[in-house]
Amino acid sequence: MKNSKGLIITLISIIVIIGIIFGIHTLTGSTSKSADNPTITVGSQGSDYDIWTHIATSKQAKKLGLKIKTKQIADGVQLNNATAQGSVDVNAFQSYAYLAAYNKEHPHSQLAALGTTYLEPLGIYSDKYKQINKIPNGATVAIANNPANTARGLLLLQSAGLIKLKKNFGALGNTNDIAANPKHLKFKEIDDTTGPRVLHTVDVVLISNTVALEGHLNVLKDSIFHEKINSSTRSNINILATAKKNKNNQNYKKLVKLYHEPTIQKYIKSQYNGTKVEVQKPLSYLK
Repeated sequence: MKNSKGLIITLISIIVIIGIIFGIHTLTGSTSKSADNPTITVGSQGSDYDIWTHIATSKQAKKLGLKIKTKQIADGVQLNNATAQGSVDVNAFQSYAYLAAYNKEHPHSQLAALGTTYLEPLGIYSDKYKQINKIPNGATVAIANNPANTARGLLLLQSAGLIKLKKNFGALGNTNDIAANPKHLKFKEIDDTTGPRVLHTVDVVLISNTVALEGHLNVLKDSIFHEKINSSTRSNINILATAKKNKNNQNYKKLVKLYHEPTIQKYIKSQYNGTKVEVQKPLSYLK
């Protein structure tokens, strides 16, 4: 009888031990799998937010084992701050020049590019004039008030033959760096996002394509002059960005590959009439 009781106790002990081991293995395995495939929060704005909302639910994302949550933050600086602080893992909205300007102004909140996505030509728009050479003396030009887009806009005005910039003009250049202004243009600084709304109140407005699309404008059709795709505009190529400490995160890098999936690109080209020109280049190309 004693032997029977001992055998029963032994069997129960073995079952309990096996159960504990199996439970630990299951828990550990589940945790490991979750750690390998965490949910990535992608912060964006405007049409880029719409694109990443589409990408997040795509079959291509599932094939790469990516779980994506999108977050919309309308202000670019706030979005970069959120990325640096970790409430956003990766953001998708800015050019390489904008990133460089942000890093220069925020030495304690450094970000890094993960890869290139597209170039949207910056456009010069006017409700009053249909050609660049028809813009009169003393015309008022509305230009973005953030450093990166201010410089980009001035370079575009120079390409259009309206002004001439100083030889040492840099990524954070502004209207003080104008060397020649033969038409005596007047400059009005505006918030980037208000471009389409002020189009009726000034002579000329420089509008980024993301904002233009939201205002039902197509840079290829509605602008009177826009950036050409060449090496001089490579700092204006858009990127995916993350906190500098995460620049080697392999799951984050997969987002770059995901963006360039042919099916995803077909959707983007169809949705935005070709105005988001795909750029698949190594990061070294931007420098």
